[in-house]
Amino acid sequence: MSNAVPPFIVAIPARYGSTRLSAKPLREIDGVPLVVRVAQRALQAGARQVVVAVDDQRVADVLAGQGVDICMTRSDHASGSDRLAECAARCGWSDDSIVVNLQGDEPFAPAAGIRAVAQALEGDDAPMATLATPIIDAEELFDPNVVKLVRTVNGRALYFSRAPLPWARDAFAVDRQALPSGSPFLRHIGIYAYRAGFLDRYARLPRTPLEQTESLEQLRVLEHGHAIAVRLTPEPFPPGIDTLADLERAEQWLRTQH
Repeated sequence: MSNAVPPFIVAIPARYGSTRLSAKPLREIDGVPLVVRVAQRALQAGARQVVVAVDDQRVADVLAGQGVDICMTRSDHASGSDRLAECAARCGWSDDSIVVNLQGDEPFAPAAGIRAVAQALEGDDAPMATLATPIIDAEELFDPNVVKLVRTVNGRALYFSRAPLPWARDAFAVDRQALPSGSPFLRHIGIYAYRAGFLDRYARLPRTPLEQTESLEQLRVLEHGHAIAVRLTPEPFPPGIDTLADLERAEQWLRTQH
């Protein structure tokens, strides 16, 4: 696989309403709106185009002058992927364009990681790619809020789960407080790259039993028989922003970076 970064688009779904944090895109971290910080990360990664898919004019307004394009989308989309499918149709991207879905609540996503997921898709004929990082402690493995994944020897996703994966039968029969060495425990990082032509197909796929059971949208892709390429992230992704407590932690983390 080439180490060259292919031309790519970053599309950021930014929904105004959030069940856990109202007006989330407009919440400020050190005086800068969350959605602006995400857009800045996308620009730093070298995307040939950055598009923010919004559903509220107030979000569009704070992005004025940031060097990104705005795509106004419907407010009733069930997921960020559905919002990006509408965005892709409106923008008229060619089917083979690489589109990176950077979540609108990832203000500290590393530029190297954004580039890496585009490279992962370029180096594989799967229609979709994502990133993972090794799990280093048992608490993380057993946390249902941490999404785990297992993959094939050629780097494609076998399954994503909130349950501990893989299950180290012999080791966990003795001790579940420590991770056995040599087992490929991986945490999923929720950044995706798609070929633009697949976004529309993805949005049209019917919801599936495993997707609904685990509440993990990416399982819909696997259940319908499509491949997802998985690569390790070159740099850590700091946690995203879902709650007020996350915002406060982000403020504290940012102060340590100056």
